[in-house]
Amino acid sequence: MSAASRRPPFGPPLVFVATLDRPALNDADAHHLGRVLRLRAGDVLTAADGAGRWRECTYRATAQLEISGEVFEEPMPEPPITIAFALTKADKPELVVQKLTELGVDRVVAFRAARSIVLWDEAKAARNVERWRSVAREAAMQSRRSRLPIIEPISTFAEVAGRPGAALSVAGGAPPGLHLPTVLVGPEGGWSPEEDATPMPRVAFGDHVLRAETAAITACSVVAAIRSRLAGDLSHPDAS
Repeated sequence: MSAASRRPPFGPPLVFVATLDRPALNDADAHHLGRVLRLRAGDVLTAADGAGRWRECTYRATAQLEISGEVFEEPMPEPPITIAFALTKADKPELVVQKLTELGVDRVVAFRAARSIVLWDEAKAARNVERWRSVAREAAMQSRRSRLPIIEPISTFAEVAGRPGAALSVAGGAPPGLHLPTVLVGPEGGWSPEEDATPMPRVAFGDHVLRAETAAITACSVVAAIRSRLAGDLSHPDAS
């Protein structure tokens, strides 16, 4: 029997577990709930599996969870939003992943652009992707979303540019819309002539030049607002 469709409540804390049949806390989450959030025995929280399914549980003094509600499933938003951003320096990618998760992104892809300054070997790239997945998990718990975004391995410009529904973020582009749910954001140095010549739609997210990390966050904010019907889709011929 499929789970009923419902979003997790905003009030109780949300924690991810390996299985909803026998939900159990890992050491880090047990410490966070007990020592940081100071939950007490009998407090209600939400346990989620990361794939959209969740249920209400009760916190116990032994840092264990007791099932107290049926399983629900958070609806899968349509269309899924993908933000692909060119690699940036320092801890900026962590900030991008954190904020994209809070805003409701479904898939995140960092890629190597022609003018990307960051050059990582495979081992360092893999370590950073794992770190971003941890950041996304923490941000999903904070924002009470039961479905974790997919954080893909670092990719190439050609691969992400060839995806269906992909658009290049450029100054002077067309209004973004749900028919282009995958947005590519370039590096601080801008797109190379070869990248800029790629035959794909162009979209714009404002009248000013944004930092790379700001552009990625803004792109997700706008497309997510359109998807949630908090903003009109100006790319649609019937938009008012």
